[in-house]
Parts: sequence; structure tokens; C-alpha cells
Amino acid sequence: MNILFVCSANKQRSKTAEDYFALNYPDFTFLSAGTNSKICRKEGTTELTEDLLIWADKVYVMEQRHLEQVKKHTGSKYYNKITVLNIPDIYKYYDAELISILVGKLVF
Repeated sequence: MNILFVCSANKQRSKTAEDYFALNYPDFTFLSAGTNSKICRKEGTTELTEDLLIWADKVYVMEQRHLEQVKKHTGSKYYNKITVLNIPDIYKYYDAELISILVGKLVF
């Protein structure tokens, strides 16, 4: 199963999720991306593309606004794959509390 995590810049939340779950669930493939192209380009992180949405069997977005950005560019085409986790942008990369929240919300 291919799982994609999405946040704004692909630096903190989605990157933490990708790295943590890739380490702990080797039977799945995980990637992450950001919706803010400008920041992703500046920081050298992965931008969300439609190819990634096609690739993913399941997409977890951190906030409702990330879902809205996907819908703005692709309509409801990928809506059935997307789950909003409602995790605010207050965590640093690999924050223990962030990992605890992610583990509590996701079951593979």
C-alpha cells in the first residue's frame, strides 16, 4: 500500500509521519509532500503533485486547508483517498507529541 502524508511545507508534520512510519511499517511505502510550492522550492522539500496523488492508495492531510488546496486543483477526483488528521502546525520535526498523535490516529 502506498501512503502519502501532506502538510504545508513538507518539513515538520508530513516529513515526520513519512519517516516514522517508513521505519516502523516496512510492508508499506510512505511519501510526503507540501502544498505550498513556494516554500517547498525554497526549502528543497517535496511539492505535492497530481502524480503523487495518483500514486497514493491513501492520503493523509494534516489540516482541512490542505484538503481544500487539493480540491482546488483537482476537484473531487481524489476525495475518496483523503483523510484529514486535524493536526495543527505547531510541531517540530520528529516531536514526540506529534508522533504520539499520529500513532493514535493511524492504524495500518
